[in-house]
Amino acid sequence: MVFTQDEQESLIYDVRLSSVGPGRGSGSNIFHHPVGLDLAMKLHYLKVVYLFDSEAAQGLNIAKIKETLFNMFNHYFVPCGRFRRTESGRLFIKCNDCGARLAETRCTKTLDEWVDMKDWSSYKLLVSQQALGPELSFSPPVFLQVTQFKCGGAAIGISWAHVLGDPHSASDFMNKWGEFCNNLNVKTPYNIPRSIATPLNLEGLEKDPATVKRVDPVGDHWILANNKKMEQFSFHITASQMNNLQEQIWGSSVEKNPSFESLCAIIWRCIARVREGSEPTIVTVCRSDPNGRGNDMIGNDQLICKVDAGNDCSIVDTDLKTLARLLVEQGTDERKQIEEIVETNEGVADFFVYGANLTFLNLEDVNVHDFKLRGKKPIFVYYTLQGVGDEGAVLVLPWSKDPNKNDIDGKFVTIIFPEDEMVKIKDELKMNGVMVDGDF
Repeated sequence: MVFTQDEQESLIYDVRLSSVGPGRGSGSNIFHHPVGLDLAMKLHYLKVVYLFDSEAAQGLNIAKIKETLFNMFNHYFVPCGRFRRTESGRLFIKCNDCGARLAETRCTKTLDEWVDMKDWSSYKLLVSQQALGPELSFSPPVFLQVTQFKCGGAAIGISWAHVLGDPHSASDFMNKWGEFCNNLNVKTPYNIPRSIATPLNLEGLEKDPATVKRVDPVGDHWILANNKKMEQFSFHITASQMNNLQEQIWGSSVEKNPSFESLCAIIWRCIARVREGSEPTIVTVCRSDPNGRGNDMIGNDQLICKVDAGNDCSIVDTDLKTLARLLVEQGTDERKQIEEIVETNEGVADFFVYGANLTFLNLEDVNVHDFKLRGKKPIFVYYTLQGVGDEGAVLVLPWSKDPNKNDIDGKFVTIIFPEDEMVKIKDELKMNGVMVDGDF
């Protein structure tokens, strides 16, 4: 079922706004200085919605929510700060305990009715769509929304400014909040703000790396101005579908084949067919850094890899196994180059990463289902991005049939693309067995 905009807006009512910060003061003159990689992501926002049944959401009232956030923000106080600029224009966060914004809302549907709608565009109603600015010094980097369904179930949405940190950072933040909600004996180190970075040696830097794109200055209103109207849709690929797709690529091999790269290879070729004459021969692959991010509780440390098939390559005519192997073996991590190009402008110039090229974002290792209420995982997690460039992005998450039993059944995919390409992309995905009629 797909609703009109007016019908969607009528689903949510009784909206109440407040702010919540640390239960104790963080101190005076404490500042967090985003590094160049953080600043390169400032036009992107992670949007995550967790759905909990009535048993898990029992007792989830505003007093409980604020009490647990007060305690957690004693440790995670950096996201409660506000952005400021130095005299040169470089951004930093003043840790002034202004807090995260919190919205309480109600929904006219039960949780089962909401899930059965499968109207993925309606999920934007369960998480704030607000960007930072134009009054930057008053804008919270984190916006939480709690929506109560008629049946007693609840949705918890988080809008997380990507300048704070990557998907792992946002997921760790929510998972830690779940520990406070469950009254666990939480052992959490303090969120030590990043100091001013040591200047980089910028000799020999000739051009922007392929995985970022420079844009005209956006000032204090952090919204990416697209040349095309962007749209998104989502669908579930079952484990059996996934097995069939992998067998098409690798044959009946007994070896374990990479599922993320296999799926992305098929989608890459489908998109190349849609963009005949302008095939995406360079793509960006973002995934978790297996080496972690050290002691930082927040920060952008995911791998940002360029995969270049070569100017002479025809993606449409390349077999899927070759494309999948390219995605597995040929990625060049460009984080260092991104850091350098941002620092050449003292962090003042504006860039974006997602959608600079066709971008594949691997969220399979991000622990998106580990946010618990009353010890229970969400029945469903919806994940998307705001601020994707015209080349589009593909997000891949594990699909959990029963998250509380770690029962993984395939993948959940969200595709964000220009509106004028959507019909053709869906048709291509259908013809290649990635989607079925019931998916849209």
